[in-house]
Formats: sequence, structure tokens, C-alpha cells
Amino acid sequence: MEPDYQELIDEVSAQLGTPATLEGRDFALIAFGAHDSADDRVMDPVRTRSILHRRSSAEVRAWFERFGIARARGPVRIPPDPAAGVRTGRICLPARHHGVVYGYIWLVDDGALELTDPRLSDAQATAERIGALLAHSAGLGGRLGALLHTLLTSPQREAAAGELAQALGPAGGGPLTLVVALPWDEGAPGLPGALAVCPLEGSLAALVRPPAARAVAERLSGPAVAAGIGTPRGATAELPDAWREALGAARAARAEPALGPVAHWSAIGAYRLLTALPPAAPDPVAGALLDPAHRELARTAETYLDQAGSPARTATALGIHRQTLYYRLTRVEHLTGLDLADGTHRLLLHLALKAARLHAATDHDGAGGEG
Repeated sequence: MEPDYQELIDEVSAQLGTPATLEGRDFALIAFGAHDSADDRVMDPVRTRSILHRRSSAEVRAWFERFGIARARGPVRIPPDPAAGVRTGRICLPARHHGVVYGYIWLVDDGALELTDPRLSDAQATAERIGALLAHSAGLGGRLGALLHTLLTSPQREAAAGELAQALGPAGGGPLTLVVALPWDEGAPGLPGALAVCPLEGSLAALVRPPAARAVAERLSGPAVAAGIGTPRGATAELPDAWREALGAARAARAEPALGPVAHWSAIGAYRLLTALPPAAPDPVAGALLDPAHRELARTAETYLDQAGSPARTATALGIHRQTLYYRLTRVEHLTGLDLADGTHRLLLHLALKAARLHAATDHDGAGGEG
């Protein structure tokens, strides 16, 4: 079973009566304890950024590491520094295993705890348990990540699938699925809930059991990163199909904000067809409409088609008068040469606009080739 880091960090929060946050050694957020304090010092800019962006900045990392947390064997008290955005002090509990730090538990420090407090000793023992779990995941995950990469990229799918299934042990019998984060230009992070992780074609692929898919996708997604979830598969040999689905869902979530930042393949509608198509130049029928000078007309046409051709719903969605809508639609027909009263013409324009949206949003990510 995957370790429940959230349960362990909640345990620490309860032991000490203060919010606790668990980050990996790369300062990527793993879990954080809820709090009901009305004191806004608890949510200083550093903690807020860590929770919202799932990662601390390089400057914050360097500042904390000045206090020797990577070498410490017990709690380290770190004073506040308003200039660095740290309004409240911290106590850091290093999560170590065999002398190596694999993560950090961060406690908001109001000065009430002494470093010799027995409760901190208990919390440090929990940190050591977490360190052992993170160490195990790091070692196992590296090998499994390499096997997953081979499976998703190798033409010898059967051999690669068999090797991955054997390495997974009982989990190799499925069901399994993939989560894809896009764009991704970093390495493979430690990711609780994931069986294996590997960077791939400008994205990140995470192998998960279906119940963990949503939580993993939400950990990976953010303001600039969308995540997609593929359909569960019963065998490792079918995982490349789940990867293509998850990648397509991530691309759709980037193109269509209403779908994201996390989207499941089954919920992206027509984008299931569009993401399976190879990149292509915009259809000539939409060429003139896609000119930046006609951006508002393109938006009007797309909204009108999204609303199944309802003038009332379209005017409400756009916040314009119905007569303004009719004028714009007439201009759309003149620019495209289409008759919006014709269903086949509507279908062509709708697909052309959605395809243009998809490729504009994802071509530069480096993963817009095969969907």
C-alpha cells in the first residue's frame, strides 16, 4: 500500500496543536495539516505559496538551508524574516533515513515549544518514519520510472510491459492508469500516491492506482500546469493507451479552462477526437476568423456554437445585446463563407475553432504531437 503522508502529518499537527507541512527534500509540497487559527501569521507568504504552488521558491529554499536543516538530526528553530516573506518563525523536523534527509516537516513556531519538549521528540520520531517511507519510494520509484518510460516509448511493448508488471508485484495486475501533467520541464519528483513517475515529451507521466488518480493530478496541477487522467486499464501492456488519453485530457484542460486544471479523458467531449489528430494548419474556413483583428468575432462564433445556436443564451454568456450578436454572426458568415443555419457548416466551424484553440494552447509545450 502507498504510505499515507497526509495521515502522518495530521498526526503531527494533532500532537503539537500547530499546523504542520511536509515537503520533500526538493521542497515540493507533499501534505499539509489544516488549521482553524484566526491568526493570519499562520498563512504567511512562504506557507501560502508552498500550498498554492506546491513548491517553495529557490530563494526561500536557500534561506532555510542556511540554518543547516539538510544536516540536522533533530528539530531546528528558524526565526522569522519579514524581508523573506517569513512573518512567523518555523521549527523544522528533518525526515531522515540512514543519515540522509528525504524531506522536512515544517511547524509554525509561536515560541511556545521548547526544542526539548517531549512532544517534539514524538513528532521527530514520526519524521523518521516518514523519512524511511520517502527513502523507500525514492529508490523503488527510480527503477519503476525507468521501466515506465521504456514501456511508453519502446516499440517492444510486450517485453517492457512484462518487466514493469513483474517489478510492480501484486499491483502489476491492475487496475492501473496514468496521470499526465503538462507542460513539465523539471525532473521526476517524489510523488506520494504514484507507483512510478517519468518525464516524457515535455510532460510528466505518473502511474497510479485509479483511486489515487485525482489526488495525484491535483498535486501536479497548478496555475500554469494542467493534468489529465486516463481510463483505468487491467494490464500494463495497455498503459500506452492510457498515457495517450491522459495526455489528450491534459492538453484539453490547457485549451479549455472550463475543463481544468484537472480533466479526465471521459469528460473532455469532442476533444477526445481532436487530441487524437496530428497537428495541422488551421482549416481554411476559419483562417480569416483566426486573424487577431477578428478575435472578438471568433469568440462570438465559438460561444454561439457552444450554446447550440441559442441567441438568448449566447447574448447572455457574452454580455451583449441580441442585435449586437446578430450583427457579429452576419460578419462571421461573410468572413467564412458559411451559412450558420446549416448544421454541417456549423459543425465544420465549431471543430475548426476548437482545433485552433487546442493547438494554440499546447503546441509550444512540446507534447502536442501524438495525442
